[in-house]
Amino acid sequence: MPQTKGLDNHAVGSGLILLGFSDNPSLQGLSFTVFLVIYLVVLTGNSLIALVTVLDSSLHSPMYFFLRNLSILEVCYTSVTLPKILVSFLMEGGRISFLGCAAQLYFLVLLGTIECLLLAAMDYDRYVAVCAPLHYTLIMSSGLCIRLVVGSWVAVVPVQVTQTNQVLTLLFCASHDLHHFFCDVPPLLERACADTFWNQVMLYTIILVFAVLPFSLIVISYIKSIRVVVKITSVLGRHKAFSTCSSHLGVVTLFYGSATVVYFKQWSRDSADTNKYLALFHTIVTPMLNPVIYSLRNKEVRIALKRLL
Repeated sequence: MPQTKGLDNHAVGSGLILLGFSDNPSLQGLSFTVFLVIYLVVLTGNSLIALVTVLDSSLHSPMYFFLRNLSILEVCYTSVTLPKILVSFLMEGGRISFLGCAAQLYFLVLLGTIECLLLAAMDYDRYVAVCAPLHYTLIMSSGLCIRLVVGSWVAVVPVQVTQTNQVLTLLFCASHDLHHFFCDVPPLLERACADTFWNQVMLYTIILVFAVLPFSLIVISYIKSIRVVVKITSVLGRHKAFSTCSSHLGVVTLFYGSATVVYFKQWSRDSADTNKYLALFHTIVTPMLNPVIYSLRNKEVRIALKRLL
């Protein structure tokens, strides 16, 4: 079977083919409409959350500072994949250039990894609010909040540059068809003809450091927070403490739950169709539901949205 280092000149010129819904051409029109609606919902919902946390002075607190950054991140995250998917429905074939695939892979993994760290920062904010309310203002200063957000970007950027370069310089087989909607690490590794052992080691190391470790810290902090809350004698106070964390807990469950299913299924023997639809749910449906979770579960956000609209 012919092999190339990375992609040869012909491959670079012709690019990769994202098969996506190509096996169901009759669904192209319906799929385009559904994905367009989802994209508009993601843009509108997250943009409203970001806008209201800027314009409403009652939401100028660390919690909503992190929420604003999460909403902006979700807009960028879906914009990496959804526009290309929409274009593929309108044009024959889901062809993507080599540079386009490299950029999509880099930003997709980069933004997903940053979200793991951002959710951990949001969890620390909620932990301090529940377990050390008297020192909350002192601990969660604006300087610390900015450092946590900037630190999330600084820590991840060089790591993802290395991983993307490592994946895209593999020996690829002659066929450049990807049974997926976008360029992601697992489907690209499946197309490689070379040994991908070290790529998998690096992938799981990154998952361990930037996903499993933050998630473990989130779980530990919630265990400690629950212990504090159950000791509150006032029913109203207990309810207020739980409501403080409920929205964040819902987002964490949705994000990590879907990510776990996706990246464990990717390496299983399930069909390529199953894996790509699971990945689609994680990268598109999750960002669409986050504004709904925060607007429905958070009274302050609902009131601010009413004032804005």
